[in-house]
Amino acid sequence: MRIFDCTTFYSEHLMMDVRFNVLNEFVEKFIVCESTYSHSGKKKELNFDINNYPKFKDKISYIVIDEEPPNIIGDKNGLAEPFERRSDSLKRINLSYDYMIKSLSDINDNDLVMLSDNDEIPNLNSKQFKRSNKDIFIFKQLFFYYKFNLLYDLVPWFGSKAAKKKKLLSMSWLRNLKNKKYSFWRFDTLFSKNKYINLEIVNDGGWHFTNLMSAEKMYEKYSNFGHHDEFQLSGLTVKDLQRKIDNKEMFFNHFVDKEKYKERWNFDYKLKKINNDKLPNYLQSREIQTKLNQWFD
Repeated sequence: MRIFDCTTFYSEHLMMDVRFNVLNEFVEKFIVCESTYSHSGKKKELNFDINNYPKFKDKISYIVIDEEPPNIIGDKNGLAEPFERRSDSLKRINLSYDYMIKSLSDINDNDLVMLSDNDEIPNLNSKQFKRSNKDIFIFKQLFFYYKFNLLYDLVPWFGSKAAKKKKLLSMSWLRNLKNKKYSFWRFDTLFSKNKYINLEIVNDGGWHFTNLMSAEKMYEKYSNFGHHDEFQLSGLTVKDLQRKIDNKEMFFNHFVDKEKYKERWNFDYKLKKINNDKLPNYLQSREIQTKLNQWFD
């Protein structure tokens, strides 16, 4: 079984380098997709340069999207409603999935297609993953904020997902899989597109490293990502984000409904510093920790 790792790129150079180094020994091909439009619809420069990763160059397939998806609602001269902006964002995300799946036309039925945001790194060295004979996988990941060793321990992150080519309905289907395995006697699974028996939830499933960037970069990220409409309504500033980084505090509450955006984007839960042995082997190296010293607490 060969593994094809699919992800998108905006400007996360640090995370892509870590991703390639952690996954390289397990992955047949890295599929990296970048658009000339952000999720919010702003025109952007291409930031990924395959020459920055010479060690992995032969494994990388770099895909560029230079178009908007059809049926975009648009800004409507600044009058677009939040749900309309969100709808457009989802269309742009789904377009990237369409481009990815077209690049996978030459893989075999038993090859594994893996989909993640680039800061979601699956643990492909997991014993549970290696011994599983399932066709669909969801990776339960440790959730880190600001630094490689600052853990947000309230929420397990079900980020990276994978399916064998023969079971892959679409990339959007894969991304939206529910993190629940159903019992063999559940007959409704026979006809469902989102309830599965033949699914493995990998409990030691890897790591989600988010917001390892400056407050300025973080502000740019959240102003242009899929939920940019919510972030704009929150009123958070660069100074607010910097204060959260300095205090090692979360600013986003995953337990609050999105309609309550003021509460959802105003959180002060303290992150936990963890031992480095919980990290990927690559990040446990003293040499790498010295090189990336600013990203360790």
